[in-house]
Amino acid sequence: MAVIPKLGGSPFLTDAGLETCMVFKDGLELPCFASFVLLDNPRGRACLDLYYGKFQQLAEEHGAGLVLDSPTWRSNSDWGAAVGYDQGALDKINRDAIDYIANLRAQSSIADQTVLNAVVGPRGDGYQADAVMSAAEARAYHARQIGLAADAGADMASAITMTHTEEAEGIAMAARDAGLPCVVSFTVETDGRLPTGMALVEAVRRVDDALNGDVAYYMINCAHPSHFAGALDEVGLAQRIGGIRANASRMSHAELDSAEELDEGDPVQLGQDYRGLLAALPHLCVIGGCCGTDHRHVAAAAEACLPAMRARN
Repeated sequence: MAVIPKLGGSPFLTDAGLETCMVFKDGLELPCFASFVLLDNPRGRACLDLYYGKFQQLAEEHGAGLVLDSPTWRSNSDWGAAVGYDQGALDKINRDAIDYIANLRAQSSIADQTVLNAVVGPRGDGYQADAVMSAAEARAYHARQIGLAADAGADMASAITMTHTEEAEGIAMAARDAGLPCVVSFTVETDGRLPTGMALVEAVRRVDDALNGDVAYYMINCAHPSHFAGALDEVGLAQRIGGIRANASRMSHAELDSAEELDEGDPVQLGQDYRGLLAALPHLCVIGGCCGTDHRHVAAAAEACLPAMRARN
């Protein structure tokens, strides 16, 4: 198994807004915003190759590790059915997704610094606290996808764009059952709170309590740094945050959901916004992007942050 990022350890990069890049830049159609469908056609795979290749190159240029995410944010049973995949086809695509990123790693000059990350998204909408389940229900629901990823050779799993704690707990439990280290990434609104209204620090505490601290680290994704910077002062929170994948835009989730054009923001400014978070995040180890970002934003964040991250190790 590859060495996954450690809190306060050597820096890793990861990718950016995969789905927004595919839709707004490459002109591809993603039903229900599901990027896993791209694995089933040559053009889709070619676009994925180019997309991931840019981040492999960035990591190589910066001497950083790379968390290579599978395009499986929406490859659970509900979203799979919504785009026409029965369980057999969905099982195949979940295995293929790990095989795909494993092949990318094998062809890379930084293969020994690359981690295969099985991405697990919420059962419902990543912007709203719907599809609420108990932790036990979430554990059972997500176990199949995570188990397939583990069998296919994933090094870790990440619960991405979590909107409530119970589902995050269940995913982390299912990952533990499958023998995979797990990362939990919450999304927050413009007030720095989860869509449920829960404070970010409370969400982290609840999941840590439920998992006895077994979550490798926590991330924040799909929000602009200005939305959550103020929340990082809460006692104990910064010690558990290991990754940031911010949006390019300062817009709210509701505004982004209805936007017809991509708000790319200013990549250089976003990099400086990341740099401004470092004082509050002494254990940050992974830098990437989310909606509206591409390799330019991650490059700017890397240039702004990696020297300082290395200097404090």
